[in-house]
Amino acid sequence: MKKMMNWVLAATLICGASVLNSCKKANAQEDNPVQKVQSSELIRTSQSWDGVELPDYLQGRPELVAVKYVFPAGQKLGWHHHPVMNYGILVQGELTIIGQDGKEKVVHEGEAVVEMVNTIHHGETGRAASGDPAGLACR
Repeated sequence: MKKMMNWVLAATLICGASVLNSCKKANAQEDNPVQKVQSSELIRTSQSWDGVELPDYLQGRPELVAVKYVFPAGQKLGWHHHPVMNYGILVQGELTIIGQDGKEKVVHEGEAVVEMVNTIHHGETGRAASGDPAGLACR
């Protein structure tokens, strides 16, 4: 029993020292004026990528969903539409969005895009020379 208590005491001291050390590091980062959060607005618009005005918000309780898609390179994605407003940020690769009317929008890595609402369109990946898959984070 005494041996077990020694282990518990040792573990407690190690954990306590670790927590104190972590707190010191956190405080050191707060005191360092060089380390600041950076932000940059990617897009502010009331239109989808094709220039069409977005619809008014609906009434009622919202439900927010964030999704990350990874599309294989060289793929044509199926025709679809979005019944509600959403946007995405392309985190990898290149994505070409094509409306049913033939209008196209090429989205590059790091760019934001506001999707069309209730308008049929599809996407294509891998038109870029790199052939990388496209990664899209959407809300």
